[in-house]
Amino acid sequence: QVQLVESGGGLVQAGGSLRLSCAASGRTFSSYGSYAMGWFRQAPGKEREVVAAISRSGGSTYYADSVKGRFTISRDNAKNTVYLQMNSLKPEDTAVYYCAATVASAWTTPRTRASYDYWGQGTQVTVSS
Repeated sequence: QVQLVESGGGLVQAGGSLRLSCAASGRTFSSYGSYAMGWFRQAPGKEREVVAAISRSGGSTYYADSVKGRFTISRDNAKNTVYLQMNSLKPEDTAVYYCAATVASAWTTPRTRASYDYWGQGTQVTVSS
């Protein structure tokens, strides 16, 4: 079983920053470097959408247009952790943020919900205006 635990969410004013972390563990997760990782978000009444994704080595990344230039995804394979640095936050960024993992080829950055096999429980991000 693979476990993903997000942290770092909270309440922030518009224009502020937050850094989300997602720690991965589990007996089948011994080779963290084999997994592509992604961040998704889901606002009330809306579909869960991809925010960013990062390849196994971290050499390839993807961002949704809505966050490009403001968010940065990164990973530390030695710590089995993926991060999402969120700057210049807007009220429309308010959502529950989820991290996800899937086995993938070297440069792949999966971008759909169906591509991922493992999910965290989510962390709430609220941006006030």
